[in-house]
Amino acid sequence: MQFALSEEQVAFRDAVRELLTAQCPPAVLRSAWPDGDPAGVDRLWAALVELDLPAALVPEPAGGLGLDETDLVALLEEVGRAAVPLPVAEHVLVAAPLLAAVDHPRLPDVVAGRVRVTVTGPDGLAPYGGRADLVLTLTGTAARLAPAPTGAVLPTVDGSRALIRCDDPGDLLTTDPELLAVSRLRTDLADAAQLVGLARRMLDLTVGYVGQRRQFGVPVGSFQAVKHHLAEALLRLELAVPTVRAAAWSVARRTPERDADVSAAVLLAVDAARTMARTAIQCHGAIGYTVEYDLHLYAKRTWAVAARCDPDAHLDRLAGALDLEAVPT
Repeated sequence: MQFALSEEQVAFRDAVRELLTAQCPPAVLRSAWPDGDPAGVDRLWAALVELDLPAALVPEPAGGLGLDETDLVALLEEVGRAAVPLPVAEHVLVAAPLLAAVDHPRLPDVVAGRVRVTVTGPDGLAPYGGRADLVLTLTGTAARLAPAPTGAVLPTVDGSRALIRCDDPGDLLTTDPELLAVSRLRTDLADAAQLVGLARRMLDLTVGYVGQRRQFGVPVGSFQAVKHHLAEALLRLELAVPTVRAAAWSVARRTPERDADVSAAVLLAVDAARTMARTAIQCHGAIGYTVEYDLHLYAKRTWAVAARCDPDAHLDRLAGALDLEAVPT
């Protein structure tokens, strides 16, 4: 299995990174919170559309780029690293290929980015629903598509996610078990990849800070305790990265181990991102606890994404794949 990215994958990833560095700075994230100016967010979406990102996972005969999950995972790490306040992962990795598979009439609009699609969780909550036109709902037996509700955005720890509740099940798309299974795996894979990117962003912010913040005449990053905290967080991140990419490979090739591989990726990504958020705040000292500080934009996104991952369910699935028996309580 090849974990290193190909030259084409690196080029696409770098193009996305360059775009997000320019178009999605912390100021744009702050503008995505309630009462902010959405103009910067809309410009960001338009720029992503120019890169043909909405068409990435759609087959070429349907007007897409014909890429697969192994191509997308590095791009979604960048989306997470920038904490993009749009349903990019939901639209690109989940909704667009599913609509292509059922030959839905709205597919051309989705591929062209004229409409945005998000995906509800099991609780009926749709992240970025306040900036989406359509909502895809995945249940155990069916996938449905509905117009995004126009109600008020719900208050959450991360206001940039524009979370809404969608009670309208919408029109039936498919009951095909394989399409439903793959779509749910892609949803989990998208969360894992974004958590890896968020962890990387918080690490970069922290290393930069402890390198320039001085105490007792030296950078605080030279203190052994700080080094150990960051080394432990980095170790967890470096373990999560290849696991997430292996899960993408497994989903792309529909291997029998795909469920277990995705669950392992989610569990390690959640652990790495949560550990990194805690470590970053601690290593920043007092300023790390100041909610107006940029670090909190990425920590809050981490907590929000990790909260919907349901680690217990993934532990159960992974234990089942390994034939582990439940321990009596």
